[in-house]
Amino acid sequence: MWSGRQENENSSALFAFPFLSVAYKDRPIEPLLPVKEQPLVPNSEYDGDLPKLKLPKFVNAKEADIQVLTPMRKGNLGVERLNKILQQYLNPPSPQKQEKEVGDRLLREGDKVMQIKNNYQLEWEISTRYGMTIDKGIGVFNGDMGIIRKINTYEETVTVEYDEKKLVKYPYNLLDELELAYAITIHKAQGSEYPAVIIPLLQGPRQLYYRNLLYTAVTRARKCVTVIGSESVFQEMIHNTNQQNRNTSLAERIRELNES
Repeated sequence: MWSGRQENENSSALFAFPFLSVAYKDRPIEPLLPVKEQPLVPNSEYDGDLPKLKLPKFVNAKEADIQVLTPMRKGNLGVERLNKILQQYLNPPSPQKQEKEVGDRLLREGDKVMQIKNNYQLEWEISTRYGMTIDKGIGVFNGDMGIIRKINTYEETVTVEYDEKKLVKYPYNLLDELELAYAITIHKAQGSEYPAVIIPLLQGPRQLYYRNLLYTAVTRARKCVTVIGSESVFQEMIHNTNQQNRNTSLAERIRELNES
């Protein structure tokens, strides 16, 4: 595991990494086990505060502020699998927590979730602790993150609290707009920042493991970056500058229109 803090905010030399220190490099990298079998950390090191277990004290981040970023959606390190593992450890089942199955996913009170499409019709409101509404509006947008505060099985609604304590009540038929967000793809994180970022890296498709993607992941962190996994994969990403380009005929079509 490598972790560190960026000392010079103006530095463009990402891969100099003067702030990167190496730890546990003598510990072998083990493949991820099935969800029910995988211990995220050795039992002897786990003191009940899993997200902050190895983060430096200066980070001072709340659990919801720590974001796992991964290059892909599928596979051992895909967001779909990581979210199931992290949900199990960070928000385990409880008789006091309501749950709702959505396809092959399970949403639970206390889960960290993300809105995955723009919805300009969803209403939100901000209320006092006594239930008095002090502000309201409409619109929840792609990439917004929140916490599930209530699942009402009678009303068939799920209430999510977003930034600034905005509460949004989702009817069950709109739950396909929500995803677990303990882990998200690096692409999905573009434009966002988090106090602490964790980047798991094991061998994967070369077209997804390139320098610019690593740069994007590292620069999402305001205070601390932790890279977990294979140091050789980390080094390969640093040296892989071959980003896959999207080739279209748009430029050629524009030239044709200008010449006509």
